[in-house]
Amino acid sequence: MQKIMIIEDEFALAQEMAILLSQAGYQPYIVQDVLNPLAEIATHQPDLLLLDIQLPGLNGHQLLQEIRKTYQFPIIMVTSRANEMDEVLALSYGADNYITKPYNPTALLLHIAAIFKRMQPVSTNLVQYHDLQIDWNKWTISNAQEMVHLTKNEQLIFQLLWHQRGKIVTREMLMTELWNNDEFINDNALSVNISRLRQKLADLGLEQVIETKKKQGYLLLE
Repeated sequence: MQKIMIIEDEFALAQEMAILLSQAGYQPYIVQDVLNPLAEIATHQPDLLLLDIQLPGLNGHQLLQEIRKTYQFPIIMVTSRANEMDEVLALSYGADNYITKPYNPTALLLHIAAIFKRMQPVSTNLVQYHDLQIDWNKWTISNAQEMVHLTKNEQLIFQLLWHQRGKIVTREMLMTELWNNDEFINDNALSVNISRLRQKLADLGLEQVIETKKKQGYLLLE
């Protein structure tokens, strides 16, 4: 049974989420000390985290960054802050999805199911790109010295570019791929994810392999 951790300062809402998750067949866990959640994360090791941005005495964006320094499990932001900048920041800091309150319970479960489905093994899990090894199962790219982890959105984008390498992939194609996988991101968030993916490839020694084709889209060099 997959364990889903909830970091939410409104206890009634956290309980509501826990009941919803339990009825859907997941094992929910509500963090008791929202001021010091890292200790409980280390102890309980969730498969997925539902995280609020507005926590008392704590910045949700900073907490997200701290979590991403150590853990790569999926994180869905569930928050009442609906402005675009908060969403872009959360995605740039490593969130896999961003849902605003009041949320639709069915939609939340669909987002969670889509993430877990994406994490299931695929038939061809290891591929080579130049000097890099890509593991689609583990969402990682590595060279002989180091490894970087991809978020769900980064992997979806990179998979499409990789399968179409040497060809132009339009922004519309990328947005459609993300939407088909229940990732409802906007145009700005797509740009953020492309930028992060480029940086991760550059960190592994492959710079400028994703070219921007003005008014057309992107091209991954062969």
